[in-house]
Amino acid sequence: MTRPRPPFRADQVGSLLRPAALKEMRARVQAGTASPEDLHHVEDDEIRRIIRRQEEIGLQAVTDGEFRRSWWHFDFLKKLDGVEGFETASGIQFQGVQTRAEGVRVTGRIGFSGHPMIEHFRFLRANTKVTPKMTIPSPSVLHFRGGRKEISTAVYPHLDAFFDDLARAYRKVVKAFYEAGCRYLQFDDTVWAYLCSKEQLHLARQRGEEVEKLPRIYADVINHAIADRPHDMVITTHVCRGNFRSTWVSEGGYEPIAERLLAGIDYDGYFLEYDTERAGGFEPLRFLPKGRKMVVLGLVTTKSGTLENTDAIERRIEEASKYVALDQLALSPQCGFASTEEGNLLSEEEQWAKLAMIVELAADVWG
Repeated sequence: MTRPRPPFRADQVGSLLRPAALKEMRARVQAGTASPEDLHHVEDDEIRRIIRRQEEIGLQAVTDGEFRRSWWHFDFLKKLDGVEGFETASGIQFQGVQTRAEGVRVTGRIGFSGHPMIEHFRFLRANTKVTPKMTIPSPSVLHFRGGRKEISTAVYPHLDAFFDDLARAYRKVVKAFYEAGCRYLQFDDTVWAYLCSKEQLHLARQRGEEVEKLPRIYADVINHAIADRPHDMVITTHVCRGNFRSTWVSEGGYEPIAERLLAGIDYDGYFLEYDTERAGGFEPLRFLPKGRKMVVLGLVTTKSGTLENTDAIERRIEEASKYVALDQLALSPQCGFASTEEGNLLSEEEQWAKLAMIVELAADVWG
């Protein structure tokens, strides 16, 4: 079962449910009754606690649960040079619910001159005995979420220059994480799933995007960003259909983008959601090249606390192995448990039970 290099047979996407103590302290800071330093101390304590819990379960890679973030993506993106957060007219529309009305926009030249999440990683690394894993949004997210209208035309009259700067900035991001000791970095990405959704493609066309060109553009940006990574650094991606308060945004199987994503981008591994029929079948996995690349099957949902039937999960792994060699497969939850600080609709103990089940299942399948 043990792999010397991630992704591991039993792995995880990254975010974890925020504990009550952390939520309460963040609310106090927002109300002005506690200081940012108070919050920082609570974050440190709670991150140490969940690191221990992940290690006790038997995970070979642990994260900080994204406990220092409010959003899985905006908190990273708005700290890049040339990007700012702002209050939007409405939130992101999920099934029956909207997020808080926040977003990011590009107001200057995209660049990277340091980032607080480098220090977040250093803290994680210093407090674990196993592999520390860091998650950040893919560069494609900065473009697709707002599109052309959220990118200054004064700064970028032509988007070619925007994509060039974005790729160069992420190249520096990868280098900075490596120099901080990161050997397992993940680009979280909703965009590739949206490119499989007729509804999301329609909305993108309505806002003026030439969607047929986007897969090639995004692949080029990502490949440039990760091209210089050293041989001992693993970079994976997680393809997400939306995850907020146990709801979702898009649906559609991977077939439209599978060949470019699996064979055309130089990721080391792909965390793919397969917890519902909205993800389609395993047939698109046939495009994964034989060899070092891995597909991590997200067969365990994070959208409810009900434990899956283990026999059913094993049968689905066997089904996937018809298209990808079993040695190139692994198991994880379908997504994080709390892509935003609100979290999904299950308890912390249900979360830990799911992660423990994944470790046990992986031992049964690959042990």
